[in-house]
Amino acid sequence: MRPWREEDVPVLLEAYDDPAMRQWIRTPASTPEEAARWLELQDEGWESGTRFSFAVTDTARGGELVGNLVLKRLGPDTERAEVGYWTAAWARGRGVAPRALEALTDWAFTAFADEGLVRLELLHQVDNVASCRVAEKAGYAFTELLSALPPEFPLDGHLHVRRAPLRPDGTVVTQRGDVEPGVSPAGSSDSR
Repeated sequence: MRPWREEDVPVLLEAYDDPAMRQWIRTPASTPEEAARWLELQDEGWESGTRFSFAVTDTARGGELVGNLVLKRLGPDTERAEVGYWTAAWARGRGVAPRALEALTDWAFTAFADEGLVRLELLHQVDNVASCRVAEKAGYAFTELLSALPPEFPLDGHLHVRRAPLRPDGTVVTQRGDVEPGVSPAGSSDSR
């Protein structure tokens, strides 16, 4: 996991060229201008402290960019946040998404432990079977069937939840995920 960079635009465009992925993604990035705006939105999220997006890379393949992870703060409620992800077509079927989601989960519970983060939520449409498998493999338990909210959410959804590991005294057990050095909720010094 690392922050997104301007030089990632060509790979971002290639990833968004996949019709299967576009089916699930709401923010377009099919032109260089849209991709540049997408990167700006990721930076704005870091700056506002409300959305933390990471490029997922495969170190076994020379740092190949293979996906995206995001942690979204849910307003003033510091006990919970939402996670999301996508995996590029060329990286699917290699276990990238569950491993990346586990790394994001570890990072989130560590980075926001002092703020009281104890619950991460993952939502997907009921027909997104692959996302359901990723959630389960990464330890997110299915907890609720959510009713559709057209037009933004035209189908029912699944809510998966992962809770922070707690010590007997109720404090969160933290650990360091596989994140590029210097990446913190305040952003990294080299790209934010």
